Amino acid sequence: MPMGPKDNTFDVIIIGAGISGIGTAYWLQEKCPGKRYAILEARERIGGTWDLFRYPGIRSDSDMFTFGYRFKPWENPKSLSDGESIRNYLKETAEENGIDRNIHFGHKVLSADWDWEETQWTLEVAHGDQTSTLKTSFLYMCAGYYSYEEGYRPKFDGVETYKGTMVHPQFWPEDLDYSDKKVAVIGSGATAVTLVPSLADKAARVTMVQRSPTYIMKLPNRNGLYISLKKWLPGRLAYRLTRWRNLMMTMGLYGFSRAFPDRMKNLLMKGAAAELPEGYPVKKHFNPTYNPWDQRLCVIPDGDLFKAIKGGKADVVTDEISHFTSKGIALKSGEVLEADIIVTATGLKMKLLGGARITIDGKPLDTHEVLVYKGMMMSGVPNFALAFGYTNNSWTLKTDLTANLVCRILTYMDRKGYGVVVPMVPDDIAEEEFLPLDSGYMKRAQHILPKNGSRRPWRVYQNYLMDMLLTRFGRVRDRHLKFDPTRN
Repeated sequence: MPMGPKDNTFDVIIIGAGISGIGTAYWLQEKCPGKRYAILEARERIGGTWDLFRYPGIRSDSDMFTFGYRFKPWENPKSLSDGESIRNYLKETAEENGIDRNIHFGHKVLSADWDWEETQWTLEVAHGDQTSTLKTSFLYMCAGYYSYEEGYRPKFDGVETYKGTMVHPQFWPEDLDYSDKKVAVIGSGATAVTLVPSLADKAARVTMVQRSPTYIMKLPNRNGLYISLKKWLPGRLAYRLTRWRNLMMTMGLYGFSRAFPDRMKNLLMKGAAAELPEGYPVKKHFNPTYNPWDQRLCVIPDGDLFKAIKGGKADVVTDEISHFTSKGIALKSGEVLEADIIVTATGLKMKLLGGARITIDGKPLDTHEVLVYKGMMMSGVPNFALAFGYTNNSWTLKTDLTANLVCRILTYMDRKGYGVVVPMVPDDIAEEEFLPLDSGYMKRAQHILPKNGSRRPWRVYQNYLMDMLLTRFGRVRDRHLKFDPTRN
């Protein structure tokens, strides 16, 4: 039911009950127990991404021992786990900590306006065919960065002539039967490399159609260290040690890739060649034109994609699509791929702030005109934080640090009697591109993405150790944050 008029004012409102929102609520309860908060979730279930995506094989593309929360051990030895297990983990976390009692499902935020006179946010929220007004001193956006309503669909000539079944992974039909069917998967990112081996179990043949290759690396999907440590140590300690080992390995891999891109490229190519049939054209299908980590590296558990190719159940075609035919896809090389089902794993459509209209005293916020302070607060926007994770490591590593720093700021404000905090950009900070990735979905969203600054605290370095030291032990107050004692 919608919240009544007596329940419409909060200290903090969190938007989104996915992995960021649940983790943020936990730290808010722990560090700021006196704060009255609510989580507004537009969907009817916990999970966010892990409830939305239901395509075959849906799993994490990050190591679960760092993707999971540091306060709740991930006890499954699988490093890359399935979507349902992750959603159950989130649900269990919320129930164990009483977070679920503060979630309001089916509540979609339409707009949020900051009023400098009242020094608070006023939210217009839709619940079914009703709308209500909520107020909060602090607004925390944990709604992710892409649209749940639509995925990215490139325009293909002749698509209307295709007589088979076309599916986007974001909207996978529960009753889709692909048994003994010929399936073409368009794309080469994390979704495509997950789908291909999963579909190959039942399909007659699965072909991954890619315009250009992606770097792909095999990862053993059973964490032997965690299993061994649990035999001798308490589970929580075993988890922490495994988490730190995996974290350092990921950071080392990223650092090596950026420092020695050619050597890393050769290692990845050799790794793929060792898993594929002798003579397989690895240079054609697994040799991107960019350097490792210019785009996100795809990780496959136990080399499942390579196994599907080696077993003859899947293959890869690297070519551009000319047009669709009634029976499949015509490529620019002249080859025609017949397919009973075509899956357009062509990416996400980015959408910031959950699609809500954000205004300051009625003036719309242009997200492309702001800089991001410590990867979490927007310049000129009062009492507002944004959960945005790492691109080169597990998402939650960064959102965990962000939540803890926000709690430190709120505690500092209470102690000093401040009611408002707003980041302000000094004149000596230059503007730069927000994220160092060359991915298609980032390029398509340049007009809405905020900006980086030329140095800290306005520059995001994608470095967990550096961020951890600054967020946990650095001073809360600096010359970039303006505090106002005005209260409601």
